[in-house]
Amino acid sequence: MKYWVWILGLYSPLILAAEHKLAGIIDVRASYTNGITSYVDGGLGKFRFNPDGQVSLAQAGVSYTVDWDNPLSAHVVANAYWDGVEDNIGITEAYLKYKGLPWDNGLRLGGKLGIIYPEISMENIATAWSSPYTLTYSGINSWLGEEVRHIGAQISVDYLGKFHDSRHDFTLSGEFFKNNDTTGAMLAWHGWTSSSRQTLWQETLPLSDLPSLDGGELGSQAKESDPFLELDDRIGYHVKTQWRMQGLGRLEVGYYDNDADTRVVIEGQYAWLTQFVHIGTKWRLPYNIELIAQYMKGDTLMKSPDGRNIVDNGYDSAFILLSHRWQKHRLSARFEDFSVTDNDLTFDDDNSEEGQAMTVSYSYQLKKGWFVQAEYNRIDSLRPARAEQGFPEDLVEQQWQLASRYYF
Repeated sequence: MKYWVWILGLYSPLILAAEHKLAGIIDVRASYTNGITSYVDGGLGKFRFNPDGQVSLAQAGVSYTVDWDNPLSAHVVANAYWDGVEDNIGITEAYLKYKGLPWDNGLRLGGKLGIIYPEISMENIATAWSSPYTLTYSGINSWLGEEVRHIGAQISVDYLGKFHDSRHDFTLSGEFFKNNDTTGAMLAWHGWTSSSRQTLWQETLPLSDLPSLDGGELGSQAKESDPFLELDDRIGYHVKTQWRMQGLGRLEVGYYDNDADTRVVIEGQYAWLTQFVHIGTKWRLPYNIELIAQYMKGDTLMKSPDGRNIVDNGYDSAFILLSHRWQKHRLSARFEDFSVTDNDLTFDDDNSEEGQAMTVSYSYQLKKGWFVQAEYNRIDSLRPARAEQGFPEDLVEQQWQLASRYYF
């Protein structure tokens, strides 16, 4: 007992000297969806919400930061949902962050350690990984929010041009991580989606009722996927380089590889080897128009314990988002193209799909931190697996949403 009192006494000056910050978002929505059962509910629908209308707590997010009087800070992000599909509350991120002071030559070191997202998203830049542009994320960022997170360590080196009278900055970062071995399973079995939900760290995700998952080659697959599971004790990596022009925009390129051992399966959870390259740009255009464009291309592979390819998919997705903000108004439009290519010969397990998506979103600021936002989403996709459940292979799904969003 005395030992713990001594430890607390030693660190109490650090705790008291720290600056504590609390920020959050409360997002209440009325929505109407014209489609089929949501992928969140084990269906093959592309949207987060089930068909017909509902009122929901789409997101209650809290971000808590402890910032010490040094380059180190601690961050915890929690989210809660009450949406009639999967009501839950839990942690989505928790990490230590280091941001050093620049040296005389303009170099600066930074890093993160903990439960983190790979630094890919250009949309989800607001509190609790929300987006200030649209209510629903692009297909790329919907997948990141669902499956692509992990326990990892990241280190970055910035070159700051202002130390050399230049507007050009450069960043090189490397990340090493674990707890991501099943990444790719949901992209394979329900495809690209348009969502506004991040998987909580403790959650598992239901797989759709497909014939291939009920016997045969895939009969031993668990009925739910655990997206943040460590199975093979191997370390994945993500590298990225970024160029920024101060006041105008940036361009970045990265490569992600979870380095999973596809021979490993434990209690119905398979290790998926998932790799992709991503390219993105964010640019300020004339007339106060913001341009965001991202492209992702990769593949994911799952094998049987004896080494046969069971699921072998290539995938790609791209979007362009234009957003114009004036006075208390913001108007955003996003256009997407996506596909999954099924390269394996597993019977009755066609994961292929292709499609396009469109989003138009308008928000108005009532007062500081409080916005009302209306949005229309449309996805036109071709997915043969839907025929196994009695739905059309070629399907148009639409969604209308009206939200009250409060940031504090």
